[in-house]
Amino acid sequence: MNNGKVWLVGAGPGDAALITVKGLNCIRQAQALVYDRLVNPELLQEAPSDCEMINVGKNPDHHPVPQPEINQLLVDCARRGLNVVRLKGGDPYVFGRGAEEAEALAQAEIPFEVIPGISSSIGGLAYAGIPVTHRDYASGFHVITGHLRQGNQPQDWATLAKLEGTLVILMGMTQLEAICQQLIAGGKPASTPAAVVMHASHQQQQIAAGTLATLVEQVAAQGLTAPALIVVGNVVDLRKRLTFIPQRQPLAVIPARVLS
Repeated sequence: MNNGKVWLVGAGPGDAALITVKGLNCIRQAQALVYDRLVNPELLQEAPSDCEMINVGKNPDHHPVPQPEINQLLVDCARRGLNVVRLKGGDPYVFGRGAEEAEALAQAEIPFEVIPGISSSIGGLAYAGIPVTHRDYASGFHVITGHLRQGNQPQDWATLAKLEGTLVILMGMTQLEAICQQLIAGGKPASTPAAVVMHASHQQQQIAAGTLATLVEQVAAQGLTAPALIVVGNVVDLRKRLTFIPQRQPLAVIPARVLS
């Protein structure tokens, strides 16, 4: 039996309609769909009725299916001759461990393709009315993980505090207070605008905005929890006039193409 192929597909930041046309086509022709916890359930409904649905979702402190097992699962499904879609929130290569999965597939000589998705670090903030760059406020941005691999050195927040532009921190909610304190200690003014965006691009999206000095209090007052985005920089103030109410659209009916 010939090997199947694996598509590493980015599902986008949350709103199902933000998936790419190519990603949606793959889902609609998948024979096995391996998906994460944060994938919008509407996308799962687009898979064929006979598709094998495999949930490998992880909670922040609980990984029922360890990453090496997910890697092997993708290899095993492909070796059964299946067209496999690995559906991941955001973009597969932006803190999504997609590169590790691609490495495993390459080592096993399994054909694969990466279909980028809209990263929550950009798209999620846009839905909150926060552009990551603006000619008058930020000429660049930095995407940082607040959750490092066990055994690694912690982030050097003192160095990060000196960076110009917007700081976007993913998977950092459990360390929010420490992050704010260490950025201030590293030289970032306590008055620097900062915000947390929970359920970015979903209908239940919530935003807490303030400064590095007040953000923790604002988040606690609104009851925001992980998963959420943390953004630090002057662009946060733009949300006062750039916030919009998104028009929720159903997934478009797109003619399916044969996967190659």
